[in-house]
Amino acid sequence: MAATERLYLDSIQSGYYTDFNAHVEAVEGDVITLDRTLFYPLGGGQNWDTGTLEGPNGIIEVHEVRGRSTILHKVDANHTLSVGDEVRGSINWERRHAHMRMHTAQHLVSGVVYELFDGVRTVGNQIHHDRSRIDFTPVSFTQDMLDEVTHQVNSLIDAKHEVTDSTMTRQQVNGRMPPERTNMDLLPASVTELRVVQIGEDLDLCPCAGTHVQNLSEIGHIAIIGKKSKGKGTQRVTYELQIPNVTPQPFHELV
Repeated sequence: MAATERLYLDSIQSGYYTDFNAHVEAVEGDVITLDRTLFYPLGGGQNWDTGTLEGPNGIIEVHEVRGRSTILHKVDANHTLSVGDEVRGSINWERRHAHMRMHTAQHLVSGVVYELFDGVRTVGNQIHHDRSRIDFTPVSFTQDMLDEVTHQVNSLIDAKHEVTDSTMTRQQVNGRMPPERTNMDLLPASVTELRVVQIGEDLDLCPCAGTHVQNLSEIGHIAIIGKKSKGKGTQRVTYELQIPNVTPQPFHELV
């Protein structure tokens, strides 16, 4: 099956679109494959988008989205979509923007922890709309350490740094950031060109296929609400986000 055109990856700005047109490429029960999509699938620690598909016979809900090359949309079981149907997709903007804020905040927190504490690495993360978590190693956080992380991250958010994306080679990324900071060793060696997300001029640069905000001011201040030992020097930090002063409107135009 042909790869799905992932519209959300075209640029940082593409994450702000909510509506698109597509054609049904395959139907297997309640799983629909489209030729193109704005729906973000589960991956990279980030949860999936939800929303609707409007076809010839009405509107159906999209409950779950998975896949890598081919994106699979799990929908209402009683749908009547067929191969070749044209549909209009609409994503849930509140959920999407919450994931954008949370994911950009994760990059920021991971970068600050790495710089503050002698190269502490991020070894896992889970991005949800209401709270998120990051696993770090090797570290044993004290409350003072977490307070310093919170202060520095919120100061960077207040500085309103821009967030951009581009395509770079592994060598270019390694020339800008230490490989252990970007977890380059976790990426298959066959991948030579990477989509990277950059915060400010040199605050952070990391390979990532997730959706992100255009400016840190959209995040809102973070609040670290817990830590938990995961064994062998690994600690999990959980955080929430306050409502930001800047809440952009999505781009509703079809893409």
